[in-house]
Amino acid sequence: MQVAELMSRDVEFIAAEASVREAAELMGELDVGALPVGEPGAIEGILTDRDILYRVVAAGLDPNTTTVGAVQSRPVIACAPTDTARAAMDLMAAHHVRRLPVRDREGRVAGWITLADLSRALLIGSATLQGALQALTEER
Repeated sequence: MQVAELMSRDVEFIAAEASVREAAELMGELDVGALPVGEPGAIEGILTDRDILYRVVAAGLDPNTTTVGAVQSRPVIACAPTDTARAAMDLMAAHHVRRLPVRDREGRVAGWITLADLSRALLIGSATLQGALQALTEER
């Protein structure tokens, strides 16, 4: 299974100059744990809920004046739409990330794939795993 089959194609970006508060509000509205920073043709970093927690809240910074660019995660680790789901999972594991931008051949962000997307695909596609979960629920 390829990343293109699992990724979300609707990707919201946040500007590096935006305040962390604006980013947190957007993350809440979208119900997401991260936002790519920049634009599809020029991704600068990724802002995660953990970045906000550790680099802003725990550090005592003001989210109204701290910019996204000051606390974003870098470098950007990305995959391609033609990569396999397994390759995306391996990339996530190697870099300890839970989401990846998906870049097309020109380097533009064409989508976004998360650990939840991959887990869902594995659960749906694995008869063995489904059988084991069903057995667990029937034992009770």
